[in-house]
Amino acid sequence: MPTKTKPTACLALADGTVFYGKGFGATGVTTAELCFNTAMTGYQEIMTDPSYAGQVVTFTFPHIGNVGVNPEDDETQDPVAEGMVVKWDPTEPSNWRAAEPLWNWLEKRGRIGIGGIDTRRLTRAIRQQGAPHVALARDPDGNFDLEALVAKARAFPGLVGLDLAKNVTCAQSYRWDEMRWAWPDGYPRLEQPKYKVVAIDYGAKRNILRCLASAGCDVTVLPATATADEVMAHKPDGLFLSNGPGDPAATGEYAVPMIQKVLNDTDMPVFGICLGHQMLALALGAKTIKMNHGHHGANHPVKDLTTGKVEITSMNHGFTVDSQSLPAGVKETHVSLFDGSNCGIAMDDRPVYSVQYHPEASPGPMDSYYLFERFAAAMQARA
Repeated sequence: MPTKTKPTACLALADGTVFYGKGFGATGVTTAELCFNTAMTGYQEIMTDPSYAGQVVTFTFPHIGNVGVNPEDDETQDPVAEGMVVKWDPTEPSNWRAAEPLWNWLEKRGRIGIGGIDTRRLTRAIRQQGAPHVALARDPDGNFDLEALVAKARAFPGLVGLDLAKNVTCAQSYRWDEMRWAWPDGYPRLEQPKYKVVAIDYGAKRNILRCLASAGCDVTVLPATATADEVMAHKPDGLFLSNGPGDPAATGEYAVPMIQKVLNDTDMPVFGICLGHQMLALALGAKTIKMNHGHHGANHPVKDLTTGKVEITSMNHGFTVDSQSLPAGVKETHVSLFDGSNCGIAMDDRPVYSVQYHPEASPGPMDSYYLFERFAAAMQARA
């Protein structure tokens, strides 16, 4: 008779449901909101995306860990997602760029993984009931206090009303000139910038900054709490509002006044994505709402209402702009073809616009890179 082995990790939902599996990465317990991501590539980029602060990610694609990890693919210095849930245990990496296995990387960075989970069942539950609060635990000896774990999940405060941008933003300003990865040299440097851009870091991904540099932008990154005076002190040609985590209404307490003052005092182009899109919408007078389970993946179809074109996009957000609340002078430019939710806005008479998705596509399709070029063209037209 084969010897039965204890599960070494478990996922406890606030409703009392418990999933057992095989743990990897760090040991301990973490609490978070649970979401699912449908991307087939880019698990390292997803785990290091600051927009996932406060969340455990369920990966619907089974082959997670098969290409290992490497320093070049980090979107920020360390993983930001609280943990990961996968169907199959990560395998030994098989890729020439791999520097170490996924489980080693997670262990050194204090993040818990659980494998052997029925991710299809878990994803259905998230879709039907909304993103649940969970406690994820790993113990190599397989000892779990289920009652305590469920209590921890129920005690998690959730993301509504939570300002997480302050937790993931940079501590001080810095310059960025690294461009997009190119074979065989890696990341080249921008040597002859054409435009000076201030990027507000609500949780910016490195590849978004690289796309700005590749569009000819000399980028100065400022913390999320930067004031309009601090922005204008750099005499920028344009303002960029980055992605980020948490409740946009909470971050808007300090971000909205800055954006409004820049809009009132200048005519410079403004471009926002993800949380930056929501910040711009709030600054223009719209409202944001919490979604049932959000959009997380690299296969989200979005329609550009101005051209009729459909783009396949990369998304990661749990809040959305309420399109019914858009004021006069602001038009809806993009909508999700999954659920009709807002995915883009623009002012009628100024080069001020934003999108909900991640046009740098890391990971994801390249359909939306033109938005960075549009931002550069707007700055060129103003020069």
